[in-house]
Amino acid sequence: MKNRLWTALILTSVTALYGCTSTAAEDSVTEEITETAEAEETAAEETAETSLNTSSYLTEDDIEINQTIENSEDGGHALEADGETVSLSNALITKTGESSGDEADFYGENAAVYAHDEATLDLSNLIIKTNGTHANAVFSYGSGTTVNIEDSYIYTEGNCSGGLMTTGGGTMNASNLTIHTTGNSSAAIRSDRGGGTVNVSGGSYTTEGKGSPVIYSTADITVSDALLTSTSAQGVVVEGSNSATLNNCELNASNVSKNSDKSDYYQAVMIYQSMSGDAAEGLASFTMNSGTLTNANGDIFFVNNTTAEITLNNAEIINESDGVFLRAAAAGWGTEGANGGRVTLYATDQEINGDLLADDVSSLNLYLSEGSLLNGAINPDGEAGDVYVEIDDDSVWTLSADSYITSLTCDADAIDLNGYTLYINGVEYTEGTASEGSAIEVTVSSSASHSGMPAGEPPAKP
Repeated sequence: MKNRLWTALILTSVTALYGCTSTAAEDSVTEEITETAEAEETAAEETAETSLNTSSYLTEDDIEINQTIENSEDGGHALEADGETVSLSNALITKTGESSGDEADFYGENAAVYAHDEATLDLSNLIIKTNGTHANAVFSYGSGTTVNIEDSYIYTEGNCSGGLMTTGGGTMNASNLTIHTTGNSSAAIRSDRGGGTVNVSGGSYTTEGKGSPVIYSTADITVSDALLTSTSAQGVVVEGSNSATLNNCELNASNVSKNSDKSDYYQAVMIYQSMSGDAAEGLASFTMNSGTLTNANGDIFFVNNTTAEITLNNAEIINESDGVFLRAAAAGWGTEGANGGRVTLYATDQEINGDLLADDVSSLNLYLSEGSLLNGAINPDGEAGDVYVEIDDDSVWTLSADSYITSLTCDADAIDLNGYTLYINGVEYTEGTASEGSAIEVTVSSSASHSGMPAGEPPAKP
């Protein structure tokens, strides 16, 4: 078995390379509770609880280090597996050096740890730190390549430096990691052109930079039993015909900065198609099973220039802002007049609080089932995009404002007008009556994945 390690120096003792200087946006949303002694006590209890929860996640001090591997070469790697099986544990890996563009983002140049050409890389009990532009921490590239990493700590500084990066059909399996990124465009769990399969279980994943969601998916990404925290960007972004699934996760999103001027909105979860060639067109999906999502600024969901399915199963979703629950709308991506969001939202045993909006180039099919509750309005400003609502016998929609939809299926007890008016295709609905309607037909566009480089500069991403 060959084993290529690109190393500048191998030591037997741990040497500290970086301090942990924060680069979070200064305008991060914070809330100070000072009105009463009772409020202060509540805040202190919440802080203590948060500290207790956070303390259960892996830190640098939890990992015993037996060797140090360093690389400072521009474009180089500290550890590389090329078509081979490589195992490494109990090591400190540090990476400096610069790269730029597609070679780093798509093909792994300058990554600290890099597996490609059907390699298998088994990693455990590592500390991985990078400080450079386009210096991803762990990179899995190509079909047949698999990286397995567990019980490790990852910290990246510098822009375009993700924690876990998967492209070209690679596979990434991660368990019980702590990942913290501070640069712009540096998602903790990241994929790019060609996507792949990413499975993450347990751990804590935090991002600070502009354009750095915790998860940026151009792949099929599943995260279970994890703490996900973004302090500047969205919590999750799904691009194109790809997916993100959260199982029993705690997602805290504070989107207070933008990476482009293509959208006026802030949100916890964004689903879109940039048309850059990095993600095939088609059906995008976001699924949340149990767990919690807390949003500090803007909307919960924003869907633009794509067709998307959102599936929510008994998740606690809290919007601390005055944004809406769902906004399907045109923005700066795609062709004007055809770049709305085409959304199918499945809510099972789910409480939804907030309004749902579909503009005139967007559509919404909403299914409430198994005791789901919708407390909010749909298109309260008047008729816009087509909207179909279907409510089963155990679910209820309580209006918070006048609402305008196209079609409705429900029994007589499913709608609580709450003093407002519901219009179905322009006709006022009478409370206490059953209705039978038809879903909005949605066409899913598709395109093959792009294996070559797109011509010109790609459109800006969020």
